[in-house]
Amino acid sequence: MAQYSRLEVAKVMEQTGLVPLFYHPDIEISKQVLKACYDGGARLLEFTARGDFAHEVFGELVKYASRELPGMILGVGSVTDAAAASRFMSLGANFIVTPVLREDIALVCNRRKVLWSPGCGTLTEITKAEELGCEIVKLFPGGVYGPEFVKAVKGPQPWTSIMPTGGVSPNEKNLGAWFKAGVTCVGMGSQLIKKNGKGIYDLAEISRLVTLSLAIIKRTKKA
Repeated sequence: MAQYSRLEVAKVMEQTGLVPLFYHPDIEISKQVLKACYDGGARLLEFTARGDFAHEVFGELVKYASRELPGMILGVGSVTDAAAASRFMSLGANFIVTPVLREDIALVCNRRKVLWSPGCGTLTEITKAEELGCEIVKLFPGGVYGPEFVKAVKGPQPWTSIMPTGGVSPNEKNLGAWFKAGVTCVGMGSQLIKKNGKGIYDLAEISRLVTLSLAIIKRTKKA
């Protein structure tokens, strides 16, 4: 069961501006990456559940975070239907992220007051998501649309909160462009969760990039 309401999660997303994205089938590796993000200052993580038995790994991650990482909010991404959303919520997911807009997922999440963020690519989809109670819309794939799309949407709909995923990098130019365009937060995966030359996750580098990204986002918001 979720520990945080959808409004609480939305507030943390807005305050920090960053949602790391990560998936690995090994629980111990997943714990290490989660802690690296936490040590870097992240207080949210989207576990992109794309493999067999991902729910088992996620359930253990939730228990670990509850014991060792106070204030860390875990959610699940790549959720494709209401049954999967319900399963992950029963395991403690505090938010649900989907690649597409699906009303069945909206209904089960809203019933439990859990934040859900559907992947949208048109103004019509964004509007429909908001009509279904969405707090923060996922712009996906973000790299295809870019900051100019966000800026265009915010013109007629300044109330719309957008989280681009894809096409986001941990540097001043990229993050600055997204936040100046008006995004609420960004989702970042492989550009943030780095591996070394041997294909092993570089935990120190992950923490450094999280800290760097959060600092850039904070500066951009104040500008």
